[in-house]
Amino acid sequence: MYIPKSFKQEDTAKAIAFMQSYNFATLVSIENNIPVATHLPFIIEAEKSAILLSSHLSKTNNQWKSFTEHPVLVIFAEPHAYISPTLYQKKEEVPTWNYIAVHTYGTLKILTSPEEKLTILHKQMLAYEPSYLEQFKTLRKEYVDGLLNGIIAFEINVTDLQAKEKLSQNKSEKDRQSIRKHLIESEDSLKQALGKSMPD
Repeated sequence: MYIPKSFKQEDTAKAIAFMQSYNFATLVSIENNIPVATHLPFIIEAEKSAILLSSHLSKTNNQWKSFTEHPVLVIFAEPHAYISPTLYQKKEEVPTWNYIAVHTYGTLKILTSPEEKLTILHKQMLAYEPSYLEQFKTLRKEYVDGLLNGIIAFEINVTDLQAKEKLSQNKSEKDRQSIRKHLIESEDSLKQALGKSMPD
């Protein structure tokens, strides 16, 4: 990812927290020299210096067939907002876009056993709807086996993490405060979140 020095975010713990907050990400792999992508909810786990991403997709999605050929990229993005030049003190400014994004590269391992697949599903349920897990445990074994047979579960061991916060750091303090105020006072929740990410 292109990251000018002023926008580089080097706090790994902060990047992981961002990924966990905005965990619906884009998984990119290479198939026949062409990038292909799927949008998926991820579980992000960190222990010491290791970062592990896990998710699953439908077996009918042929992207999984390319997983063993090359490293994969997972893109976490949000929030973002258009920044008008009218928010700056000087008139000679141009429109731009502020945003936060994290790119993770890594090696992907397909999980093949029913137990491994079930573990991934349980982790996702605990993350997104813990109360549903008890209901899921009451489902017929035949039904659950059919579900497990229809998915490709996987884990990604992150080997490179690149984080970018484009939050007008290259502008004056007055311009930054003007932009921050504009975003926080917006009725758009994404803009509000972006504004709150800017330093006071």
